[in-house]
Amino acid sequence: MANLNKTLIIGNVGKPVELRYTPSGKAVANFTVAVNSFYTKLDGEKKQDTEWFSVVVWGKMAEACNQYLDKGKQVFIEGQMKTRSWDDKDSMKHYKTELLARQVQFLGGKPIEKEVVGDEPVSEEIEPEDIPF
Repeated sequence: MANLNKTLIIGNVGKPVELRYTPSGKAVANFTVAVNSFYTKLDGEKKQDTEWFSVVVWGKMAEACNQYLDKGKQVFIEGQMKTRSWDDKDSMKHYKTELLARQVQFLGGKPIEKEVVGDEPVSEEIEPEDIPF
């Protein structure tokens, strides 16, 4: 049986990129992306919906995102959806679904020297103790 977990989005960065480093020195960036969809209701009213994605980027690609992406910039991201869970100090379980980026392309605006493409596995080499949150 075949399986596939692949997500492609084009949207606008919703907040500044947060760049951190794991204890082993690996870069990890977090930011949100808003993806808008437009439709017309049966009565002719035009509507817009916005879906927000929490994005996680690792390695050199994370550092490039921190350097080139600002709030409002348009970006194309290809990756996979991943849900993680953790217990807070009161032993309450929390869940968060994130888009783990494998490829990031900066769209619009001033062109940069080269496209940033992920060349590192998203989860195979990431140890739980490396996650800074």
